[in-house]
Amino acid sequence: MATDTPTSMNEANERDPNNNNSYGTLIDQPYVEVELPVLDVNDFNERIIRGYEDGTGEKLLPADEGVARSLIPAGTATLRDFSYVAPEIPDYIRENCTGCMDCVTECPDTAILGKVLAESDLEAKLNAVENEADRELFGRHWAQTRKYYDGPKKKGKEGGRFAIIIDPSKCKGCAECVAVCDDDALKMVPKSESVMNDIRKGHRFFKEVGPSDEQYINDNLLIDMMLKEQTHIYVGGAGSCAGCGEGTALRMLCSATGAKYGDQWGIVAATGCNTVYTSTYPYNPYLVPWTNSLFENAPADAMGVRMRWDQMGWADKPLWCIGGDGAMFDIGFQSLSRMLASGLNVKIFVLDTQVYSNTGGQASTATYTGQNAKMSLHGKVHGGKQERRKEIAQICMMHPRTFVAQTTCAHVNHFYKSVLGALEFDGPAIINCYTTCQPEHGVADDMAFQQAKFAVDTRAFPLLIHDPSKGETIKKRLSLQGNPAVKEDWWTNPKTNVKVDFIDFCRSEGRFVKHFTKDGEPSETLLRSRQERLENWRQLQELAGFI
Repeated sequence: MATDTPTSMNEANERDPNNNNSYGTLIDQPYVEVELPVLDVNDFNERIIRGYEDGTGEKLLPADEGVARSLIPAGTATLRDFSYVAPEIPDYIRENCTGCMDCVTECPDTAILGKVLAESDLEAKLNAVENEADRELFGRHWAQTRKYYDGPKKKGKEGGRFAIIIDPSKCKGCAECVAVCDDDALKMVPKSESVMNDIRKGHRFFKEVGPSDEQYINDNLLIDMMLKEQTHIYVGGAGSCAGCGEGTALRMLCSATGAKYGDQWGIVAATGCNTVYTSTYPYNPYLVPWTNSLFENAPADAMGVRMRWDQMGWADKPLWCIGGDGAMFDIGFQSLSRMLASGLNVKIFVLDTQVYSNTGGQASTATYTGQNAKMSLHGKVHGGKQERRKEIAQICMMHPRTFVAQTTCAHVNHFYKSVLGALEFDGPAIINCYTTCQPEHGVADDMAFQQAKFAVDTRAFPLLIHDPSKGETIKKRLSLQGNPAVKEDWWTNPKTNVKVDFIDFCRSEGRFVKHFTKDGEPSETLLRSRQERLENWRQLQELAGFI
């Protein structure tokens, strides 16, 4: 730091005694790089994390420069252990596995991992294990699936053996992996000493055999993305709730960005649930640099980072700005709008739970009409929130040359295409992602995938991609592909031949439970809410040229 530059307000005041309540001479000083302290990661892991694990950290560890600047090294959450949280853990049934990767993709905690190796390579690794019982244990994890084994064999190539492994230190027992597996290749089993020992051994071997053999990874199948270790930018160990829908969204976002850019990108995050469970000192689940800004100004912060990066010649490094619906729909909306209007190459990712989860379920403008939430409680006079939901997608589409997508983690290909499309777009982009909040929505821990899918099926949350590069009219730019029965008002379930609407969605979640009589009849408020959802869907149909 230059010696003639004041390094503190006290020094500035000493030089200019009249500088009582302004920065005075500081404003006139040239820009100076501030050198941040270099953290010794090994020391941090050994001294600080160990101190917090044994319960002495917050009482006995001295304050240091890293703590003063709120710095946490990358990926420290990989050392966090959640094995004590749940009484059950998933068990892999390899005979039923098809290698679809749904369980790996949807896990919110990076607690279930997939890998594929050439059969000869696997056999060599197994033969190197001296203990016969361990060798047999490890071999039981590797399946001969049609996708990775039979397919290559038919082409005259060596078959690949596929395995799924559970990381017992990251699994919170939400059972979402079991819920999304249509092949019955996973089941929950009670934890015991022998079960946990076998799982820990299997996980250790899985990590030691090296990365997946990329000849078996089809880059055209986006769901195979997480077979590549370089996509594991979100290492797990975050303090999110069991089954958190936001956790899955962040993992998938990191995976898609990591597949294209490795770890050469960054995050600016608005205060909210996502910053609480990803920065509970001393644990950080990200392997990329990130900073936590205020609830209301994350996009403005991201604008500053983007411009500084561009000055440094880092224009090709992506920058994601992450926030909940409260931060982006409400208090930070002006900041968001200004960022989109600036034309800067910043990508926004909205975790849309339709409620301020971080403040215990406070209503936001993303909250559905009739939803029971703090500040909009359901009682004798008012039946939950009465306002209509704000549609951030339509609003952002009206900004100059802005890429807009609305997606869910249950629609994996649509999600990845949205993220990759935003990254490829040379300008501002925003992705609004439906993210189930189990406590506030009143659903079970394993239901994030199902509820996100149901939200799309019932028009509660339509999928869309608006890409300005596709044409000069909204009709050409806007795609509703991925929604069921795109030309109809409501989707008809082919299994029951019954139309499914927003009322059916409300029946499935606790946040609307007070709107139903003992006989299951919906309230007038809920009927109005259904009409509002239909009007929103018809508006999108009109914009896309269907009506």
